[in-house]
Amino acid sequence: MHERVLFLDRDGIIVEETQVDSLEKIRYIPGVFSALARLRSSGLWYFAMVSNQDGVGTPSFPQESFDIPQQRILETLAGEGISFDALHIDFSLPSDNCPGRKPRIGMLGEYQGEKYDLEHSVVIGDRLTDVQLARNLGCKAVWFTSPSRANELSDELKETCILISDNWARVASFLLDDSALAPRIARIERKTKETEIALELNLDGGGQGHVHTHIPFFDHMLEQVVRHSGCNLDLHAHGDLVVDEHHTIEDVGLALGQAFRQALGDKRGISRYGFELLPMDEVLAQVAIDFSARPYLQWKVDFKREYIGTFPTEMVEHFFKSFSDSAQCNLALSVGEGNAHHQCEALFKAFARALRKAVHRNPYSMELPSTKGML
Repeated sequence: MHERVLFLDRDGIIVEETQVDSLEKIRYIPGVFSALARLRSSGLWYFAMVSNQDGVGTPSFPQESFDIPQQRILETLAGEGISFDALHIDFSLPSDNCPGRKPRIGMLGEYQGEKYDLEHSVVIGDRLTDVQLARNLGCKAVWFTSPSRANELSDELKETCILISDNWARVASFLLDDSALAPRIARIERKTKETEIALELNLDGGGQGHVHTHIPFFDHMLEQVVRHSGCNLDLHAHGDLVVDEHHTIEDVGLALGQAFRQALGDKRGISRYGFELLPMDEVLAQVAIDFSARPYLQWKVDFKREYIGTFPTEMVEHFFKSFSDSAQCNLALSVGEGNAHHQCEALFKAFARALRKAVHRNPYSMELPSTKGML
């Protein structure tokens, strides 16, 4: 079994953020002992300390001035039942541009192998560079700071950060709740007399996958959904195309909607709402989605062509209606007049990017995004 790693900063999350160059400067963060002891005793994590210690070994910060407090910190933690499996300390200065200095991952190469489960590993740190380190490693981050700073995260880092909190009890409880880190995956097999569909969806993937419906333009559109939603999707569909494309397109929409509903589970922590305004040459597409459990489609699109390749344009609306019904979401789509290919592609891309926002798990809450108590 691959090991999950807890990459822990030192200053700012274990001891107060300062240059700890004497025993007198050691001040522990409230709650750190009980929280780390809970996490360590769970047996779920490989503990690795990862810290930048600027200029250790220079006249202003002699090696001994680092070593003595560091040893005391480790001994104190060990006395509370908290031991580290690995220590990774970078002594360079920012101006050195060292590849081992966070957020670079030069000193963490050993974790790139198959032994460790980076996808479900976590970096805990008090700086944005710690969140960036997590992204560079391909794992998740807990930003140990006030939740009021959430707006400082870029869209890219929001996808990496799963919690913002400066409360150690909250952090430990969150990480010990497997549902908070579990991948949101759905597998659907749909067989009727008209179609056979098999798909696997991972909401927390990286926008990778394979799509094959035997309808080339439809494949092209679904590939846009994969890339721009950030979800992983493997989808294979075989339908009665000798009759027409209707059953295949409809049933793919139903199966994909069912997969999203299943993967979202109880919807705790998700943003729920997503919106995208997307231009493509002469057209402008607008898509909004709400995973409200109340299916409804708003459609304001006028195609001037009956077909794009072998794909009937009337089936675009039917695909989204099937998805909305099955995913149980409110879905509104509109696009201005223009080239039918551009209209359709802009809609699918905007749909994907709205999905990306709606299914994103909020970095500072696993609460249900509704005052009703259920979705």
